[in-house]
Amino acid sequence: MDDKTIFTVDVEQILREKAGAKARRVPRFVLSWLKKIVHQDEVNQFLEQSSRLSGVEWLEACVGYLDMKLDVTGKENLPAPGDGRHYTFVSNHPLGGIDGVALGAILGRHYDGHIRYLVNDLLMNLRGLAPLCIPINKTGSQSRDFPAMVEAGFQGDNHIIMFPAGLCSRRTNGVVRDIPWRKTFVVKSVETQRDVVPIHFGGQNSNFFYALANFCKRTGIKFNVAMLFLVDEMYKNTHKRFSVKIGKPIPWQTFDKSRTPAQWAAWVQQQVYEL
Repeated sequence: MDDKTIFTVDVEQILREKAGAKARRVPRFVLSWLKKIVHQDEVNQFLEQSSRLSGVEWLEACVGYLDMKLDVTGKENLPAPGDGRHYTFVSNHPLGGIDGVALGAILGRHYDGHIRYLVNDLLMNLRGLAPLCIPINKTGSQSRDFPAMVEAGFQGDNHIIMFPAGLCSRRTNGVVRDIPWRKTFVVKSVETQRDVVPIHFGGQNSNFFYALANFCKRTGIKFNVAMLFLVDEMYKNTHKRFSVKIGKPIPWQTFDKSRTPAQWAAWVQQQVYEL
């Protein structure tokens, strides 16, 4: 892709790339519906307007565009930018996208852009976000590429932002909560001697989103259908107020042999929900 090219969302092109000749069979009304669900026109308009921005400035522009009001508490718990150490910031993932944008804007400004996300490589198409990302290939060769990408992130000179659940929160028995956190952040933080900073992001998606996600789980549908609606959920969450609670850093030495890495991950997850 040429450096001057502005990435835009093109539902029809995506279908052609994913479905090949079968894309021609998709009815026009379905295409129109998909474009509406992913807010193709609105998203492309913002991407064009923000095309000159990158990194933290782009994240802040996203927060402004969505009119997100962030009530941040515990900011005094953030380690000083100039202490010469690197940290792992872990958070719950209630919204599936704009929570990551908001946290990146807060932490990116505090640490002068020295933050990195471990993200799906598809997000690297967003030029404004790309400078802050270490891509993780989620298609096909994930098992081969994932360890190398994680290693590159934790061995680097930037702070890492992670959502250990991998997916956005689900509603179970009326409670919105992350699925069990993966242990990677514990293992790599110990290896690289990074203290872990827990963060709780308050917010939730629509009842429709949770009902759809639970329906797919019950029926065994492997494709993450709910993911298609995340952009729509993002627009439903515009002009809202969100709480961001930052906890005290957890020393990496805490994660000793008294528990397995998976058990420590569950413990940190509980600490986040107690903030």
